[in-house]
Amino acid sequence: MYFTDRGIEELQSRRGEEEISFDWLADRLQEFVDINPEFEVPIERLATWLARLDDEDEE
Repeated sequence: MYFTDRGIEELQSRRGEEEISFDWLADRLQEFVDINPEFEVPIERLATWLARLDDEDEE
């Protein structure tokens, strides 16, 4: 397990049963970047990766 996986595991254990919308997720990501602008690039890369996941299946 990578050190960074701990946050992912905590998210999964605390909120794994919840259902959310992508609008809610996008709002939380934007809020995070507003508070932590130094993370703008990685958050944008994550958002782009999530948005394009299905594109790989179409090729």
